Amino acid sequence: MRITHPFVLLFIATACSSPLVTDSIITVEKQFLNFPVSETAPQTRMTLSAGDSLMTCFNIRLDAVHPDYWMFYDVSDLKGKDVTVHAETAVSGLNGIVQSDELIGDEPLYNERYRQQFHFSSRRGWINDPNGLVWYDGEYHLFYQLNPWGIAWDNMNWGHAVSRDLLHWEELPIALHQDQDGMVFSGSAVIDEKNVSGLGKNAMLAFYTEEMPDGQTQYLAYSLDKGRHFTKWKGNPVVDDKMKDGSWHNRDPKVFWYDEGPWWVMVVFEKDGHSIYTSDNLLDWTWQSHMPGFWECPELFDLPVDGHPDNTKWVMTGASGTYMVGLFDGKQFIPESGKLHYVNGYQYAAQTYNNIPKADGRRIQIGWSSIRKAGMPFTGFMQLPLELTLHTTPDGVRLRAFPITETNALFTQVMEAHSMTMEEANERLRTLPDMPDGFLMKFHIRFSHPTDASLVLDGQCILRYDLNFNRIGETDYTPQSALDFEADIYVDRSSIEGFIDGGCFNYIIERSGLDGEKGLCFTCNHETSITVENLLVYSAKSIWQ
Repeated sequence: MRITHPFVLLFIATACSSPLVTDSIITVEKQFLNFPVSETAPQTRMTLSAGDSLMTCFNIRLDAVHPDYWMFYDVSDLKGKDVTVHAETAVSGLNGIVQSDELIGDEPLYNERYRQQFHFSSRRGWINDPNGLVWYDGEYHLFYQLNPWGIAWDNMNWGHAVSRDLLHWEELPIALHQDQDGMVFSGSAVIDEKNVSGLGKNAMLAFYTEEMPDGQTQYLAYSLDKGRHFTKWKGNPVVDDKMKDGSWHNRDPKVFWYDEGPWWVMVVFEKDGHSIYTSDNLLDWTWQSHMPGFWECPELFDLPVDGHPDNTKWVMTGASGTYMVGLFDGKQFIPESGKLHYVNGYQYAAQTYNNIPKADGRRIQIGWSSIRKAGMPFTGFMQLPLELTLHTTPDGVRLRAFPITETNALFTQVMEAHSMTMEEANERLRTLPDMPDGFLMKFHIRFSHPTDASLVLDGQCILRYDLNFNRIGETDYTPQSALDFEADIYVDRSSIEGFIDGGCFNYIIERSGLDGEKGLCFTCNHETSITVENLLVYSAKSIWQ
């Protein structure tokens, strides 16, 4: 890594001769403490404390001599105070911790080579499951699993970002910290408008899983300042898991208000599926029922069928994007379908927003993608916000997911063409300008025979549709018509996200085009010809500018 920060040069020059120590006391003068990290350095257990108060504890591969990248910790609330950094084993790397008001790194923040330009990603570290998605007072809150000390899974905290349009995000300090109780796993958040919990009117309540030495337990924390600072509830754990029974797996509480009860509902992954609890005060929970067959990150919500508010169905989902459609009486989910799926590829642990204003009325979902690019000081990103809807099909009621209309503001049209042969369409595509921040491509094609056709970007097949076997890639998909096919393809620096036939099926794959090979084109086998009925291409605007 090319190091440009003058303080870093000083510390690296002296690190080799620095003594092995277990403690370093730092008087906070800047916003960030920057930690040099190497993937090949031995792992050390460390803690940060302010006075007698433990702030956080974590594993880290500290290396002040040959860092691969820099992690940071926001200490803006502690200016003028002493912070003690303690390592369980003596290390020299403590001398390489650098204070700064800007993050240390060798590329401009948010413009690194593989930084997604219209998908949210954390400034540094590993992220996974979205947590606590809730709207309050004009802000969409995105909490998420975060390892701020490395680019692999470990040290789970709740990261935090806010947005007013679900597109442009401001990353805030960590909301829930890993501490002596354990790591902070996934969960959800609600707004206690009537103060039924007694924790404060309009308190933001975060329900999450604490990873304990003897298993996983559901905890509660609350915030009285719009999620900027949380306090752990003194009565934790908030749920005595009904189906613990020797199983380690009891996690990911999703809490929501059930208006017809009226009461609060919590859906928790327990042992082999999703359990349902109810409460009047958000503190005392009663087990009601269990639905086996799902794995972690539960969701349960109702949607109108075909947009008719007097005809609604409930949808239960799991982390992998599988779902069931059915009925819910506030205590038990009764499926009316087998397990279905609407997405394939790098989507996992998607969650929908609580407390969306009734005037809006949409069910908005954000999922996580684990795509990792070598050499980057971050791993993973959040997918585009999607609106979920239910529709009647010949096979029954099915779920659709499509990017929210707000995403249209990120794209500027650069091409529109109609009624072309494949060769004519490819000739038009060759004239496209370079679009380094990504692009959106919308097209409608018609097949002459029920065989296959593909879309290729920089030598990578990013979409293959086999109409004979009803497959997108290797996944079965029932087309909406005999010979027609529509797609919306969102191409970012690290990913390709596709929505087929208006969101009937979705996929997300890594963007891994061949070096030196450039271009976008349709292809098909020698027995097939396609007509490109409509073709629209849009350049993308970066959400970070």
